[in-house]
Amino acid sequence: MILALGGSSIDGSAYADVVDLARESPSWLDSAVSAWSTYGLALFALLMAVGWWGARRVSPAAAVRALAVPLVVVLAFGIDMVVKSLVREDRPCRGLKVSTLEACPAPGDWSFPSNHAAIAAAAAVALLFVGRRLGALAVAAACAMAAARVWVGVHYPHDAVAGLLVGSLVALLAMYVLRRLPESLAPRITATRLRPLLVAS
Repeated sequence: MILALGGSSIDGSAYADVVDLARESPSWLDSAVSAWSTYGLALFALLMAVGWWGARRVSPAAAVRALAVPLVVVLAFGIDMVVKSLVREDRPCRGLKVSTLEACPAPGDWSFPSNHAAIAAAAAVALLFVGRRLGALAVAAACAMAAARVWVGVHYPHDAVAGLLVGSLVALLAMYVLRRLPESLAPRITATRLRPLLVAS
């Protein structure tokens, strides 16, 4: 079933207000937000690596939990893409006459939900299971990513919010389902050549 959501009727005016604000903002701010929108997901990869590195010094089970985070992110991305293909909402920069900071994605690159927001949220929520401080930093960064995607003009606000919800829910459910797996997997892995993945030397 294809829903073909018309996003402009939901929060098109709010989107236009944000895009107008971005256009009137200082160039340094727009450049910073655009850079974050484009390259910010690299920070979440770095946070996942930091989480894994620190978890190795806690326990093998903690390291297994940290290694599960990237897999959860991939799962969230996959589910987000399925929702995109079902909803097929056009990008706001195609449906509305606005000037945006970022070039409008090609037709067929659907808007709802935001992939960037889903990936960021999934990483953030999963990282909360690895470490509270690291997870809190990632949560703040995920919210900033969602806002940036609206600021540069490639998503409606509801796209960004939906992406955060999809990523958060997938990560929460996945980490809950996997909560006992690290304890059972850790002894098996530490008995193999993969031991350095779980134990700091």
